[in-house]
Amino acid sequence: MNLIPVTGDIRAHDPVIVKDHGIYFRFQTSDLLTFFTSDDLVSWRKAGSVFRENPAWCDKTVPNCSNLWAPEIIRRGDEWRVYYSVSTFGSCRSAIGLAVSKTLDTDSGDYGWTDRGPVLLSEEGSGFNAIDPAVIADGNGDDWLLWGSFWGGLKMQRIGRDGMPIENAERYSVASRCTDPNPIEGGYIFFHEGWYYLFASHDFCCRGSASTYHIVVGRSRSVTGPYLDMDDVDMMQSGGTTLRDGFSFDRWAGPGHNSLFAEDGKQYLVYHAYDRLHNGAPSLMIEQFVWKDGWPSL
Repeated sequence: MNLIPVTGDIRAHDPVIVKDHGIYFRFQTSDLLTFFTSDDLVSWRKAGSVFRENPAWCDKTVPNCSNLWAPEIIRRGDEWRVYYSVSTFGSCRSAIGLAVSKTLDTDSGDYGWTDRGPVLLSEEGSGFNAIDPAVIADGNGDDWLLWGSFWGGLKMQRIGRDGMPIENAERYSVASRCTDPNPIEGGYIFFHEGWYYLFASHDFCCRGSASTYHIVVGRSRSVTGPYLDMDDVDMMQSGGTTLRDGFSFDRWAGPGHNSLFAEDGKQYLVYHAYDRLHNGAPSLMIEQFVWKDGWPSL
C-alpha cells in the first residue's frame, strides 16, 4: 500500500491537489474555500481562502448554505478556476459556482479571486443535483463539466472557453446506481493512453467510522461514455470496479470522493477517509497507484 504519510493540516473532505511553481495546493470542502499548501506532498499547512465571505448569490439561491463543498481547481489560459458546490445536506436545491484568480500565490500582486457566479443550478424536478464539479478536457481541447450526486446520478456537458455553460449544450448521463436512493457522487475523469477513466464514489459518506463510501472506476474511448467496468458492466447500470474500499484498511473507513494528481510519470489517488483510531475524523489520503492491463491498480 503506497500511502504518503501526510502530516500537519490534514483534516479533509473532498480534496483536490494541483502544483504551481513548485508548491502543492490542496482545495477541499471548507468554510470560504480554505486551501492548504505543501512543499513535498507530506507536510500541509493552511495558506488562505478563496472568499472572505460567501458570495451573496449563494444564500439567495440556496438558503442556509454554509460550507462550500467539493471544489475543482484547474488552470486555463492565464487564470486558475475554482468550481465549487453550494448546497445543504440531503437537498438537491443546489448550485455550482466559479471563481477565478491570475495566480495561487497569496504574496503576488496578481493574487485575488473574482467570483463569476453560478454555472449550474438544480432543484426538485431537475433530474440531477448540481454539486461535485470536475472538469476534463477532451482530445479536441474542449472542456467538459462533470457533476452529480444521488438524484439522477452523474451528468456531464461541454462548457465554453470561458469556463461557463454553452447554451443548449447536450447533456449526457454517464453513471447511476439504478436504485432509490441512488448513492453515487464525486465523479472524476482522467485520460490515460487512449482511454477516459471515470472514477466515482458509491454508497454513503459523512458518517465517520460507519461510512460505507468506496471508490469505483470504469473506462470509455469517448469522454461522454459509455463507461464500462472490468466486467463490461455499464456504469449507468450500477457498474464500477472497486478500486479502494474501507474493508482494505484496518484503520480507515469510507474512502471516497477522489481526484487524481500526476507528476514525473507517477499518478496519485487523492481522497478522504475516516480514521477509526480518532473517532472517525476525516483525513487526507494520497496513494500512489500504477497501471496494470489498462486499469488503475493499488
